[in-house]
Amino acid sequence: MAALTALILSIFLGPRFIRKLYSLKIGQPIRVEECPLLGELHHDKKDTPTMGGILVVFSLIVSTLLWGDLSSSYLKLLLVVTLLFSFLGGRDDYLKLKYKKNSKGLSGKKKLLTQGAIAALVALFMLIPGFTNFFGEMPVIKEGLYALNLQAFAGNIYVPFMKTPWLQLSGVGLIGIFFWILFIVVGTSNAVNLTDGLDGLASGLLVMAGLAFGIFAYLMSVESFADYLNLVYIDQASEVAVFLAAMIGALLGFLWFNGFPAQLFMGDIGSLTLGGILGTVAILLGRGLLLGIVGAVFVAEALSVILQVISYRYFNKKRIFLCAPLHHHFEYKGMKETKIVIRFWIVGLLCLLIGLISIKFQ
Repeated sequence: MAALTALILSIFLGPRFIRKLYSLKIGQPIRVEECPLLGELHHDKKDTPTMGGILVVFSLIVSTLLWGDLSSSYLKLLLVVTLLFSFLGGRDDYLKLKYKKNSKGLSGKKKLLTQGAIAALVALFMLIPGFTNFFGEMPVIKEGLYALNLQAFAGNIYVPFMKTPWLQLSGVGLIGIFFWILFIVVGTSNAVNLTDGLDGLASGLLVMAGLAFGIFAYLMSVESFADYLNLVYIDQASEVAVFLAAMIGALLGFLWFNGFPAQLFMGDIGSLTLGGILGTVAILLGRGLLLGIVGAVFVAEALSVILQVISYRYFNKKRIFLCAPLHHHFEYKGMKETKIVIRFWIVGLLCLLIGLISIKFQ
């Protein structure tokens, strides 16, 4: 019901929202500094309304408030993270629209520091019991016959296809977990943001990644399923599943307008927020490394940018890719936008299936 509610909301409100954005002249600026050819390739996208992430976030939150259990500390944290990332992304979009001649938005340093602060909130939630209690009920966590507190669970690093934790850290070792959480949440937020460059690309991939984690969350919330599949049982994972269902519904409704040719772009308020949500969910379920599988396309997009920057700065301005992120490289090679998106979706679907297959080998 959460998915259906969010889907109906986003589809029903979409046309009105798009008309309002057009009237406010909130059009998408196209940056061509690093890749001049993009100005020609994306000429038709100029002035297409952006900040469509508002529609996704609104539908997601309303559906969650209707169908979620608000006594759950997991759910409250997800709602807080959603709002904080939305404020960050909204501010970034606002600056890009206000200063269109210099459309970089927030400086990279300010953006990274704010993302780090939000991720630190997630880390404190996982590692400090008193901080967790501030949000509500502590989750009940069991691994087989043994009960775990949230701090002990956070110190376990679970690897897909492996039955037991690959790494178990406690005490001083939890400092490493703190930075691991920062890396996952900030990294995923930025990776999704970098992927959001073609019509329907990021939104379609987010649906697949959300579905994978939603299935994991549901299985982990049912004790009999968790025991049978050698998964950790978390009672509040059921609320994560509800939240992800709402996110998927909101994204499908948004994709109705974001598919080629797009009538609406999600903007940073959408991509930074949804990436931050995905990273937070991975941490709450103890499945940070699973992101490397189900979110492999996001990882590839982020790596392409990192490698391009390193190569350009430290190897005599040599470029590994014709243009980064990766999807623009294929555009430069003459591949049609729709073909790139469909092929990336196919890869995302394969990664989703591999992630689910890993459950069988637990």
